Order: sequence, then structure tokens, then C-alpha cells
Amino acid sequence: MSLQFAYYPGCAAKQVQKEADWSAQAVARELGITLHAMPQATCCGAVSLRESKPAFALAVAARILSEAEAMGHNLATICNTCLQTLSYANHRFRTEPELLDQINHVIVQAGVRPYKASIQVFHLLWVITDQVDPGLLKQKVVRPLKGLRVAPFYGCHNLRPSEIFDGKAGEKADHLDRLIVALGGTPVAYDGHDKCCGFHVMLSDATEMRSMVAKNCLSAKGAGAEVLITPCTLCDMAMGAYQKAAEVVSGQEINLPELNFAQLLGIAMNISSDTLGIRRLHVDPHGALQARGVI
Repeated sequence: MSLQFAYYPGCAAKQVQKEADWSAQAVARELGITLHAMPQATCCGAVSLRESKPAFALAVAARILSEAEAMGHNLATICNTCLQTLSYANHRFRTEPELLDQINHVIVQAGVRPYKASIQVFHLLWVITDQVDPGLLKQKVVRPLKGLRVAPFYGCHNLRPSEIFDGKAGEKADHLDRLIVALGGTPVAYDGHDKCCGFHVMLSDATEMRSMVAKNCLSAKGAGAEVLITPCTLCDMAMGAYQKAAEVVSGQEINLPELNFAQLLGIAMNISSDTLGIRRLHVDPHGALQARGVI
């Protein structure tokens, strides 16, 4: 199977969570995955556009998917919300040909190539765990995690609704757990692993969002987690950047290092901290890594 993809990192990875993008590209290079830039791609519109202007949201998705299709590659992303948004649209285009015709009529008038619904949408995490040669991944892990207790935080937009992911994910997804094991770590089981990070209620109910962050992080830490990883730039932002604010709301110290999955993979590959953007993290993971003898 070709490991070439049209790469759609999403807005957050280009503006705020840049370290997720840097890390994704760094580990992809090491694993023989080619990520082709999509220069014409725009914001996916996320859930807010789909709820407020559903037809417009489908047209935006078709435009993005059409660019990847014209490049001759499936699409890979590192944002759960982008994954869900584009997978939802792609699922509808594949199962509702009349809808695809209607949306194509709209985007063609804007000068966009009609979408033929011939490509698939993947998360880069799925590519690494399902398509990369396990032997190559094992070879690249030169600094194993030595039993580091890692909490996998899946988030919700790569789990639900499961039917749009063509069996590649859904409620029983285990990609993060399998990656942690492959890196020599110990996955931590805890109640919050498949919950929402709270990002999408950040503006409507800031207190509730911070409470959600605190509940998820404290659940992981209470189960013995030394670090937490996510596959989503928006979850990274919520569980990392808002962790201090969550401590204020909850009245409890959290102090749990949160990394993007590609950063932890990059650490195990001995990719430099600067390349992985470790200095940009809001809780320094070096103490936990040093205690285990990883670094």
C-alpha cells in the first residue's frame, strides 16, 4: 500500500498547536510516509459550520476532498474534528450520489474540479499503526519508553459516529493503546479516555469546559498516568493549554504532562526536542521521562 497522502493538518496545527504539525511531519519522514501539502485547502468549517450552514459545509468539504483527489492521494489529517468533518461529508458523498451531484454543481461554478468520491480519509495515527511495517516502527524506536505509564486520550470526533469511519475506528478504537505498547510504554485504563475534551464548548460555557478538562486529566492521573497523549490538536489545546485554568475551576492540582501522539513517538525515535516542539508544552514532560530513564 502506498504511503503517500495529501496532508491536511487543520487550522489549529498551523496557527496554535504548531508542534503537532512539526512532530507529525518529522515522524512521517522517519517512517517513509510522504505527506504532500495541500496549498489550496481551507478550514474544514468543523462542527459549527455543519450545524449552522449544512449545505455550505458540504461544499467546503467537497472542495478540500477534490484537491486531494486531484493530487491522486488519499487524505491524512492530525485533527479529530477535521477527521470527523471530512469523513462525514465523504460518507454522504459515497452513499448519496444525488447529493454529490448537487454539491458538485455548486463547487464547479466556483472553479473547483468536481469531486468523484474516490478517496478515503485517514488519521495519521491510523496510518502509522495500521499501514507502516511493524518491523520498521520497531527499528525506529531507539529510545523505548521503559514502561512509562501513558494515558491515551482518544477524544470523541475520531470515535463517533462510528459508521462514518468505514470500520477503521469507532467506539472500540485501540490505535493509541497499540502505539503506546509499540513504544515500550504501558497504556493506562481510565474513565476519561473516550470522553470529550471540552474544546467545543469553550466559548459557550468556559467553566464547564474547564471542568471537563479537569475531570479527564484527574481521572488519568488517579489511574497512575505519568503522561497523557492525544491524537488531536484541539484536544491538545484543551488538555494542555487549559490545564492550569482547569486546576482553578476544580480546586485541585493536575500537573499532568500532555503531548500529541506524534511528539511521544518522536521522543522514542530520538528526534530532537526542538524539532518536536517540546518546549512549547504547558507541562514539562522531562521529569517523567527522566524518572523512567527514557532520556
